[in-house]
Amino acid sequence: MRDEINMDVSPAYPFSWQAATLNAIMRGTFKPISDLLLRNDVGFAAASRIVALAGRVPFRLPVHVQVTPDEAGPCPGEWVRAGEELDEGKVLLYFHGGGYFACSPATHRPITWRLSAAARRPVLAVDYRQGPVHRPAEALEDGIAAYRCLLGRGYDPADIVFGGDSAGGHLTLATLLALRDRGMPLPAAAVCLSPWADLTGAPRRVNRLLDPMIPAGRVEWLARRWTAGLDPHDPLLSPVLGDYTGLPPLMVVTGSTEVLRDEGRRVAERARAAGVPVTYEEWPRMPHVFAILADVVPEARQVYSHIARFLAAAQDLLPAGDGSKRSLAMPDLAASDLSDLSDLSVPDLAVPDLAVPDLSGPDLAGPDLLLPGLPVPGLPAPGLAPEDAAAPVLRKRARRPGSAAA
Repeated sequence: MRDEINMDVSPAYPFSWQAATLNAIMRGTFKPISDLLLRNDVGFAAASRIVALAGRVPFRLPVHVQVTPDEAGPCPGEWVRAGEELDEGKVLLYFHGGGYFACSPATHRPITWRLSAAARRPVLAVDYRQGPVHRPAEALEDGIAAYRCLLGRGYDPADIVFGGDSAGGHLTLATLLALRDRGMPLPAAAVCLSPWADLTGAPRRVNRLLDPMIPAGRVEWLARRWTAGLDPHDPLLSPVLGDYTGLPPLMVVTGSTEVLRDEGRRVAERARAAGVPVTYEEWPRMPHVFAILADVVPEARQVYSHIARFLAAAQDLLPAGDGSKRSLAMPDLAASDLSDLSDLSVPDLAVPDLAVPDLSGPDLAGPDLLLPGLPVPGLPAPGLAPEDAAAPVLRKRARRPGSAAA
């Protein structure tokens, strides 16, 4: 079963006219607007408000989907259930994307309800703290608190799965690394859709012109804003540099033309080198977090059956009996291990009985999309030796006289 989850996938399909049309629309609207606004604090605040207003537009959900607000836990959010025959003893903890300053659980319901159906369990979408007021470190605190809350409600770690897209993929990886470093039992698996994993501010040259949605320069500007006064090479800020030893199976999904593609590849490389089973999928000509476009793009609907297969295979990898105790033999760290975070106030698998209810709508014409074992350029073959690296605690960068940090 490990061989069925530790693989690279490059799906083959006829590129739909819906995807081509949306790519063109985003290239002419979303991309230039983002490039214009994400240059200073005024535009940054305006972009946040525009997305917040867009999130208030009523969104029609299928009749079998139920959304229930949850204000009782340490971090507010909403429960999403797609259907009545779900395993209520299991849960998928989801972190939405939005660059740590935009979007909400409501804007990402096209993803969360389909994940609920694919995983056959409820989804708790976390409404973590965001900018411009809050920093990614506070979002990390909320991610850890939400996981602790689930454990406190009696969920077994082996029955919890993490998921996230873009900045939410960053939060997924950072939360896993922080939990591992605290010696806590880890969830059964994690799914990252187009994760934003490198906040070092390094120039992104790959796909700068091909990406129909995200201007590479604005990603770099946002990364500098969120890491001001800190060491951007710390794995809790740039998980692409982390040590993934002991983490649960990962699934990383990217689009071949997005500027964040190589970050997903590097995460897959690093995790696989540390002995973590990784399913890496690179979908040709798909934009950033294309799974959210499933209402109109047929390729996006297909990805959820791939996620369902991954989760079923990851579940089978759990050891018989007490599979909930997957953690490294590390001492439990004190609550102060994230003390520096408070200082950030700077302005087709052989899986039996796998039925995914009502996810995809009309199927794509052409061959099956899942091509296991197809090599993806730039990724090592499965089975590399673990790297001997240590993940440091998030720390403040040294301030030099006259620097922007000072």
